[in-house]
Amino acid sequence: MSRSAGTITILGAGAMGSALAAPAADNGPEVRLWGTWLDDELLDAVTQGRAHPRTGVPLDPRVKTYRSDQLAEALDGATYVVLSISSDGLVDVLRKAAGHLRPGQILAITTKGFVRLGDRIVTLPDAVTSVLHEAAPDGSLDLPLVVIGGPCKANEVAARRPTASVHACGSPDVTERSRSLFATAAYAVEESDDLIGVEVAAALKNVYAIALGICQGLAEHGGEPYHDLQAAAFARAVTEMVRLAGLLGGRPETVTGLAGVGDLEVTALSGRNRVYGTRIGAGEAPDEALRAMQAAGQTVEGVPAALLARDLVDQMIGLGALDSWSDLPLLRQIADLIGGQKPYAGPEELAGALARAALPARSPAER
Repeated sequence: MSRSAGTITILGAGAMGSALAAPAADNGPEVRLWGTWLDDELLDAVTQGRAHPRTGVPLDPRVKTYRSDQLAEALDGATYVVLSISSDGLVDVLRKAAGHLRPGQILAITTKGFVRLGDRIVTLPDAVTSVLHEAAPDGSLDLPLVVIGGPCKANEVAARRPTASVHACGSPDVTERSRSLFATAAYAVEESDDLIGVEVAAALKNVYAIALGICQGLAEHGGEPYHDLQAAAFARAVTEMVRLAGLLGGRPETVTGLAGVGDLEVTALSGRNRVYGTRIGAGEAPDEALRAMQAAGQTVEGVPAALLARDLVDQMIGLGALDSWSDLPLLRQIADLIGGQKPYAGPEELAGALARAALPARSPAER
């Protein structure tokens, strides 16, 4: 064992869960990968020595795999537990895992999005804290939480290509421990104490990547570039991410760094959210594009994130934490388009609507 000896259990055998096993295994600890009841096909492939279906990279042979009915075994003796579950499944999996968690463990999440708990929309760190307190009201499962973000494409992490990540926790000692477990020559780790900033940026960049994808789709549809509109949308996206993260307790420099601008850039270059937006810009209605991608087994995290973000903003307005939507026109445009509040009338009208949201207004009335 190396300086990073311990046992890391990753819950979720999808793209990022399996990818994160690579730098972890390179540092020496025992690494376990547990698959949910939806991951059997993925585990079948990697246990047979084939490439992971989502990353195209074989799983490191040092990683031990566990099926959905082996959750207790996967967590037994673990010192560091990673939740790498989609946002709509995170609470369910954490509730199943809570009975097997123990004081002294470190808990991390790679999940991006927001969660509805009862009648509230909350960030994922808040959701994790609530679920753990629900499982242990005496506070015995108030585990230190690390949020893992940054411009990390799972296939590149799995292939050990140079990657810059952000690990955020309120405790510097825990952040340093997380860095020591995962940092390698290829997988760099920037430490932060801004959990909310990292998590909000991670959730919103998927939403805004849809807008940037729409610009690429408009170019495909008309045969002419929309580079100016895409650049304006990028800048507008960063401004709105800073605004909303700040309202929730995050810092501007987190959004303008790796966790926000860096992650938005890589997501706009490739990824399912960008592809979804491209299909809309090229002429497909949002629900049509989503059905096609779902049929191909492609999850578009930006869709639920956009709808939940819209509800979150409405919630904040209702509580008096925000006056109106005037500072978030691009988020409103994308959420209303996806949610059906603004009918899809084709690429030309969509280009105009996106321009009105992304381009600087000459007066407040023009927003």
